[in-house]
Amino acid sequence: MKSGFIGVIGKANAGKSTLINVLVGEKVSIVSPKPQTTRDAIMGVLTKPDYQIVFVDTPGIYKAKNRLSDMMSKTAETAAKDVDFILFVHDGHGGISDEDIALMKRFQCGEIPMAVAYTKIDIMPKENILGDVKKLYESGITCDILPVSARKYTNVSKLEAYLADKMPVGEKVIPEDMVTDKSERFMISEIMREKILLKFGQEVPHGIAIVINIFEKNENGVYEINLDIVCEKQNHKSILIGKQGKAIKEVSSFARRDMEKLLGAKVFLTTYVKVKEDWRNRPNLLKDFGYGEN
Repeated sequence: MKSGFIGVIGKANAGKSTLINVLVGEKVSIVSPKPQTTRDAIMGVLTKPDYQIVFVDTPGIYKAKNRLSDMMSKTAETAAKDVDFILFVHDGHGGISDEDIALMKRFQCGEIPMAVAYTKIDIMPKENILGDVKKLYESGITCDILPVSARKYTNVSKLEAYLADKMPVGEKVIPEDMVTDKSERFMISEIMREKILLKFGQEVPHGIAIVINIFEKNENGVYEINLDIVCEKQNHKSILIGKQGKAIKEVSSFARRDMEKLLGAKVFLTTYVKVKEDWRNRPNLLKDFGYGEN
């Protein structure tokens, strides 16, 4: 039996969460085309008869612009120190920059072994793959580079077998019926945030926090969920609510369907939109919203 932890590291929007969801076989991390989607280190557990891999999904690495993004970057850095292996996920579709190479080298030079998952090969010219791999090796990236497409499942089974082989010998570290370390309450808030990320423009979702006020199952089996959608500006609130409340009703309906799928029961969902100016730079609010302790 082999088992261990893999820190999944990379720049924002590289496809880390999508790849983990596909490897684990269930949705443990929310996904969207926007950076800053993942804010916490989230474990996704893959258990097979001969091995168990615990993937640690981390926030994307990018230049911090506020206290929240600084915390997110530190979360990724910490995760890379407490694992058995590092999987650096790189968006192959985006090419290779000097910044990409420098970031890979920073993690490669540590004591923990690393490989690069070169993702999104389904949406790029195939001839670019060999050229980029050659460029990486010539630039000093000496670890294994594994082209993969999570969306098309290309080379996913090969990647899984490769990672399983890299795990140390040992017993399961997580009960085999668990696929994530996060609570249902946490996943509910993430589902709400994901739907907002997918529906609205670039600026509003980045300043969104979800606060669960009520999360309980009634005697009739229906979950009552009451939550606040916190934004930073009054005009963001107007956008989120929409004309005659149309936008908030629509996004809440989308979220409720996924919540019901997660919980396996009907959900009565109530949402409110509140403004807390510049909350991403206010330590007390960061802590209140679940980002103050890591």
